[in-house]
Amino acid sequence: MIVEGWWAPYRPDDVYLLYSVSKSFTSTAFGLALAEGRLSLQDTVVQHFPHLDPGPSARRARTITVEHLARMATGHRADILGAMAQLDPAEPVRGFLSIEPESEPGSVFAYNSGASYVLGAIVQELTGQSLTGYLQPRLFDPLGIPPAYWDTLGGRRQIGYSGLHLTTEQLARFGQLYLGQGSWAGSELLSRSWVAEATRVHTATPAEPEPDWRRGYGYQFWRSRHGYRGDGAYGQFCLVLPEQDAVVVTTGDTEMMQTVLDAVWAHLVPAFDSPSAAGDDDRLATRLAGLALPAEGAGTYPGDDWLTAHAVTEQPYGWDLTVTAANQRLVVGCGDGRWYRTSAPVGNGMALVVEAQGRWTEPKTFTAELVFVHTPHRMTVTNRPGTRSSSARWQSVPLGPVSLARLATPLSLE
Repeated sequence: MIVEGWWAPYRPDDVYLLYSVSKSFTSTAFGLALAEGRLSLQDTVVQHFPHLDPGPSARRARTITVEHLARMATGHRADILGAMAQLDPAEPVRGFLSIEPESEPGSVFAYNSGASYVLGAIVQELTGQSLTGYLQPRLFDPLGIPPAYWDTLGGRRQIGYSGLHLTTEQLARFGQLYLGQGSWAGSELLSRSWVAEATRVHTATPAEPEPDWRRGYGYQFWRSRHGYRGDGAYGQFCLVLPEQDAVVVTTGDTEMMQTVLDAVWAHLVPAFDSPSAAGDDDRLATRLAGLALPAEGAGTYPGDDWLTAHAVTEQPYGWDLTVTAANQRLVVGCGDGRWYRTSAPVGNGMALVVEAQGRWTEPKTFTAELVFVHTPHRMTVTNRPGTRSSSARWQSVPLGPVSLARLATPLSLE
């Protein structure tokens, strides 16, 4: 380890929603299943779900292979996740097969979380296990990662395209495994040939708007100007840099993801080959020790339809803010000039973990910053008790329908 740091109120042992970095773990499960002879690259989706065969009229859909799924080349020209889930919420794979691709499978790239869902579904059907259940003895246990939480969003399967929660360090171990070409502590967890195959370009991506997204796509890994990466919304990155013998991991909250990569290429990559100047280590240690998010947020996206504030009650640590989130009333503790953590049970063994600070910005206006610890997301809430009015604004909006299911995690994680 060269350096690590977290901005308060985040802690090193907090698990974190990785968004689409989860796809790289689904790919790894797929690679392990291939190595065990459970399937082949040329298997079609309908071979694994024959009862969902849409029939001869779906000529292209019936020819989609697991390799097409893995390299985002199903022939669809857009992400069909929402459409397939809407067509058949109980069995999204049926919805996937019912959407005939516009182009021949294998011919065109489209970033398609629906494809990742189906890839994960095939692994789970073949093994009779959840993705985490299958990966635990093969990947997580050897890496020293305890049983992980992966969203199902109410369905019977872990969703594959998103939803995995790990700590920053656990994600770094995954990157280090790939940097080591599948070897960890003297054991080969993945074959060198799989690592090479999964992380090379299988589908060209010339139409992508940003330079590090135009470098091509592997099996649920992106190529980069340097090395390759697992990549998730709002700055979840696992960068594997073989030439520098390095892994760089970020778990963040930013919409400027290309800017993050630009900074890594401009500053970190050259520094790997440069000696540090006198005092650099001390200055860095001081900087890392003082990392903290400011209390004043910059919420820009309306969140009033999801959260409403009702009352403010003074407490020894600051205040309790009573809110209704997704039609469920919760009490969130807000520190006075410091972050205060609340784990609010929301049922079914789940909890919403929130760090919050509050302040009276005007005599009759209370403003709180709410950080949903196990996600990248943060919210500014303003309450005017005298007028019974409130407003809430996201700094970054959770992907998909906003719900407690997407922000809460099992109580056991606390």
